[in-house]
Amino acid sequence: MKRFLNKQWALLAISLLIAVTGQAAGLPDFTELVKNNSPAVVNISTTQKITQGGSRLPHGLHQLPEGSPFEDFFRRFFDEGTGEPRSFETHSLGSGFVISSDGYIITNNHVIQDADEIIVRFSDRRELEAEVVGSDESSDLALLKVEAKDLPTLRQSNASQLKVGEWVLAIGSPFGFEHSATAGIVSALGRSLPEESYVPFIQTDVAINPGNSGGPLFNLMGEVVGINSQIYSRTGGFMGLSFAIPIDVAMEVVDQLKEKGRVTRGWLGVVIQDVTRELAESFGLGKPQGALVARVLADSPAAKGGVQVGDIILDFNGKSVPRSAALPPLVGRAEIGETVDIQILRAGDEKTLKIKIGELPEKKELEKATGKPDHIFEERLALEIADLKKEERTQLDVVSGVRVTKVEEGPAFEAGIRHGDIILSINNTEIKDTAQFKELAKKLPAGKAVPLLLQREQTTSFIAITIPEGS
Repeated sequence: MKRFLNKQWALLAISLLIAVTGQAAGLPDFTELVKNNSPAVVNISTTQKITQGGSRLPHGLHQLPEGSPFEDFFRRFFDEGTGEPRSFETHSLGSGFVISSDGYIITNNHVIQDADEIIVRFSDRRELEAEVVGSDESSDLALLKVEAKDLPTLRQSNASQLKVGEWVLAIGSPFGFEHSATAGIVSALGRSLPEESYVPFIQTDVAINPGNSGGPLFNLMGEVVGINSQIYSRTGGFMGLSFAIPIDVAMEVVDQLKEKGRVTRGWLGVVIQDVTRELAESFGLGKPQGALVARVLADSPAAKGGVQVGDIILDFNGKSVPRSAALPPLVGRAEIGETVDIQILRAGDEKTLKIKIGELPEKKELEKATGKPDHIFEERLALEIADLKKEERTQLDVVSGVRVTKVEEGPAFEAGIRHGDIILSINNTEIKDTAQFKELAKKLPAGKAVPLLLQREQTTSFIAITIPEGS
């Protein structure tokens, strides 16, 4: 009997061991991936020289008696009273990776923007100075070049083959901790972010922090599928939402930067909006889909091709447009001068238009053509605002202010701001328009309550709003 029990215990132990081993085998092992690919991942350090004008002593202070106990204090405080400009340096850190053995390196534009010196550090502790071949603000990408040969490179995959739920890994230098590896899964694909309409981002839950920007995102095959670019955060730290630029999009930008030092994109010349459930019903659509044309710019490719306000673009060059955010990346990647078919819904009937794609104008020209955006999203306060039209100001009996068009979970919502409110002032400064509001919001102190004056249904009142520390 004792021997039988011992045998039973042995069988149970073996079964448990097999179960645990099997469970562990179901989890990915990243050790070889990190070992094989780390040498091609680099740390990027930048230096920017900033010059500020010096301050002279205020009028009358130059008459301080020589040897006065306050003379030295005031002269030091006001830059020796010379008025000469002072120079100092600022430094930043980021990541990147080698895409060719002869020294081409890819990173984010915001990592190297306005830098006077760029130093690339390799895993073998070599440090090389890099030059900017070209950069593209719209995709937040930059191409660097160092003088070197036989550098280790990374293999690339087609990001279109990625699937939601797939394991991915990032290598970078968060907070300067070089070659740190973090892992997670793909949370979503084709994400559109505010002011980043030409990039269909890969969303992941990989831990990304300052310094990771520009580093590679790998699949389990050790292939680069994206470039870690930014995070979504209420606190300034990682909160489980990180975004990467698909590698195929990035390489299209790199090819153009290599060839001509700048990036050109396709252009239709329309202002679009999403189709809500109510709009879909009103236009005779069975479900919300497509991009609703709210405005057609004069003399644009869309205008020449017959696109009208109220058209809903359902398909662009053979690719469906499930929502408005899907259209800009498709148009941007189209060949300039190419004639494409655009399927639209107009007055309940589907039509196909032929449009010759134009070149996206420079940012200043485009802003001039389109005017100021109707809505602006303020990230620190987590609310969307719009300028008041002349008739609205008359109706509301206000001289200035902005209208709240959307409130997300965050400081504004917690303070009690709601859709439709009119913000008249913030931190005791009168609000003239959305551009001024956005600039004031950038300068608000974190962790300190500031007064905000709003009007709601003809009632005006102050509320206190607090931006969390780290925002």
